[in-house]
Amino acid sequence: MKLTLIATCMFGLEKLLGEEIDALGLKRLDTMDGRVTFEGEEADIPRANIALRCAERIFIRLGQFPATTFTELFDGTKSLPWEEWIGRTDAFPVKGHSIKSGLTSVPDCQSIVKKAVVERLHDAYGIRWFEETGVKYQIEFFLFKDVVSLMIDTSGVALHKRGYRPEAGAAPLRETLAAAIALTARPREDILFWDPFCGSGTIAIEAAMIVSGRAPGLGRSFAAEQFARVPANLWQDARGEAEARIRTDCKFEVYASDIDEDILDITYENALRAGVEEYLNIFQADARKIRREDRKGTVVCNPPYGERMGEREEIERLYQQLGGSIGTFYPWQVYVLTSCDRFERLYGQRADKVKKLYNGMLPCYLYEYFRPAELREKGRKSDQHKGDWPHKRDGGRYAEKGKKPPRK
Repeated sequence: MKLTLIATCMFGLEKLLGEEIDALGLKRLDTMDGRVTFEGEEADIPRANIALRCAERIFIRLGQFPATTFTELFDGTKSLPWEEWIGRTDAFPVKGHSIKSGLTSVPDCQSIVKKAVVERLHDAYGIRWFEETGVKYQIEFFLFKDVVSLMIDTSGVALHKRGYRPEAGAAPLRETLAAAIALTARPREDILFWDPFCGSGTIAIEAAMIVSGRAPGLGRSFAAEQFARVPANLWQDARGEAEARIRTDCKFEVYASDIDEDILDITYENALRAGVEEYLNIFQADARKIRREDRKGTVVCNPPYGERMGEREEIERLYQQLGGSIGTFYPWQVYVLTSCDRFERLYGQRADKVKKLYNGMLPCYLYEYFRPAELREKGRKSDQHKGDWPHKRDGGRYAEKGKKPPRK
């Protein structure tokens, strides 16, 4: 039976997530900020949960309809076949979001949806009291521009929690974002992958998992493993499919270094739990003093942001010093994630590409360097008569898309 499934993600990761869905052989139906809708079957619920690196959750969408009044919300919710999933003793809590819609009160919407589901299940099972002691089916509504989507969460714990990182550094990077950054850098066996700010190792580990073919969800469980319509054999098949994709002959090499020697034990333990410790060379090093090796390589890192006022000057000095270290690494490619929209000015080089992403709720920029510095220098000189080049470049980049430039 065909199902409508929704994979949610952090803003900015929709394209990568869509490509992952395509790679599973599934048909995309729609893409909007933070979610990709696709078509699948019951067997694709475990496949998507186990395999998708950039997804935060996988939902079953039971229905979608306009809802400008509570009556429309109630009637539309009650019309959906909840009994096809929820049994007479199962739990079905409700939560959700309302964005750009007339029904702004989330608690009221929760109450209406809950009441409508109870009425539907009463008609199906002939009972008034639902003990809700069985399997948990988390219902979620998403109201956007007066259209509501009603869904059941199949993931449970968010998918960025792979299970390999019980401990992290002071500023942990979400695993899904780390995977997206690694995917953007296109890690390959014949190219050294180096994270000189590795912290607890998230970017390095995700890169090693990508190249070695290890699915992100192999080491954890999911809410839908308890669903009657998604029996154990489907999960066994999906795990078997994922395990068959693991490459035992992979020769990928990752440098995971950090100035903080104490964090490196955690890096190794996380890599061990993720099953990729053999690919990581973990060592202490100051990123401001590292030098490029005579081989093909890519630097991918997430240096400190310095969000607190007292740290800003120190962080800006760090970015300037990085320009004199990893900024000289061409022909290596360099990818730097930071919340600083002045990074190019401090680093001393215009990026070839800048992608806006979010680390949790914090807006960030992925600065990508893959051309010779001389080509970037030519572009900089051509803008000099028009004012300061970083400001001009940001304004131009965002103006073309009808967006406001980031604040300086």
